[in-house]
Amino acid sequence: MTARGLNVNGSHRRIGISDDTAQVVGVTVQYVIDTLTNRIVSREYGVDERLPSERQMALDLGVARNTVREALDKLEERGMIRRRAGSGSFVTYDPEAVTTSSAPVAAETGPLHLQVVRGIFEPEMVRLAIITMSPRQIEALGETLSRMEAVQTDAMQFVRLEEEFHRQLAEGTGNPLLTACYNLVIDARRQSFRSAMYRRHLTPSRIAAYQRGYNALFNAIAARDVEEASEFMKLTLLEDQKLLMQED
Repeated sequence: MTARGLNVNGSHRRIGISDDTAQVVGVTVQYVIDTLTNRIVSREYGVDERLPSERQMALDLGVARNTVREALDKLEERGMIRRRAGSGSFVTYDPEAVTTSSAPVAAETGPLHLQVVRGIFEPEMVRLAIITMSPRQIEALGETLSRMEAVQTDAMQFVRLEEEFHRQLAEGTGNPLLTACYNLVIDARRQSFRSAMYRRHLTPSRIAAYQRGYNALFNAIAARDVEEASEFMKLTLLEDQKLLMQED
C-alpha cells in the first residue's frame, strides 16, 4: 500500500495542487467549495461569522473573484452561508445543531434501511471518485482528513468531518445526481438515534481506529487503488453495523 504523502506518481510529498494551469472552471470552483466547506465544518469560520470579502478569498486561494462568487452561490444553496447585499457572506451552518435530518424521507428512514443504501452506494461511489477526482479535490480531501486526525475525544466533531469526507467523495464522482442522492444519505445519517449512538460508542480509542482506517483509505485514493479503497468502505459499513447491533 502507498504510504500517505506519496503522490500518484510515487514521489515523496503530500498530494499537491496540479501544476497544470489549464484547470477547467468547474474544477476550480469545486476546489473553492471544498476549501470553504472544510473551514466552516471545522469551525475555523464560526456560526454567524462574516466570511472574508470575495476579493480577499480570491487572493487567499489564488483564483478569480467570479470563481469565488460561483462557489459562494453553491454554498448558499446548501444552506451553509447566507449572503446579505452590501454586507457580505455569513456562516449559517451550525455543526452543533446538525443532529436531525431535514428531508421527510430521510427522517422516515430506519437504521437498517440506511445501511442497505450505504452498502449499495459507498463502495461504488469511491470507485468512481478515484477515477474522476482531480488533484485539487484529492488535496482538499487530505485537508479534511488532517482535521479528522486532530480530533481526540469529540465524537460529534469527528462524525461531522467524516460526513464531509464522504460528501467530498460523492462530489468527486463528477455526477450531480449521485451527489444529490448521497446528500440525502448524509441527511438520513443525521437522525437523532445515530448521534446518540456515536456519543455512547465513539470512544477515543475507536476514534483513533477510524483515523487509521481513513488514513489508509486516503492513501488508496491518492494511489488510485480502486480495490483497496472499495474494501475499506465495506469494512467501515461492517463496523457501523456492529454499533447498530450493540443498540439492540
